Amino acid sequence: MRKRHPDHPAMPHVHVPKAGEGKRGEGGHLGYLLRQAGVAHRHRFELELAEIGITNPQFVVLTMLANYPGLSGADLARLSLLTPQTVSVIVANLIKAGLVERRKHAVHGRIQHIDVTAAGRAMLVQCRKPVQRLDAWLRQDLSAAEEQVVRRWLVGLARETD
Repeated sequence: MRKRHPDHPAMPHVHVPKAGEGKRGEGGHLGYLLRQAGVAHRHRFELELAEIGITNPQFVVLTMLANYPGLSGADLARLSLLTPQTVSVIVANLIKAGLVERRKHAVHGRIQHIDVTAAGRAMLVQCRKPVQRLDAWLRQDLSAAEEQVVRRWLVGLARETD
């Protein structure tokens, strides 16, 4: 049996709504709208970071390591919202890029710390401007009070699963 081509005259054309239309608009389910906004954010962020030569997950892992030194691999995965296996691959790639390094614990030789290198800190400095641009884009239609409400709401949702 032959498959019909979507542009075939016998196939009715179905309008696919753009963001903001139909269920992709204000009448849509909140969870879907939150996911849709998250995908839009991630896409913009990936484009910004690609110019610097780092991926979004690498940026997140590097940021968490810089801000919370001494994390275990499991804690790093939880904070980065990634699986331990994914974090392991990301850390290996960050080591190859010279952005982080492993060192043995001073007392417990079997425990290894992952430290951000000077090159890793320099990479985070490079990431500041794209992060600031993206944050400005997210806030562009919000007053300071509205932004605080959104922040409180998002943190509240996250706390319920933490």
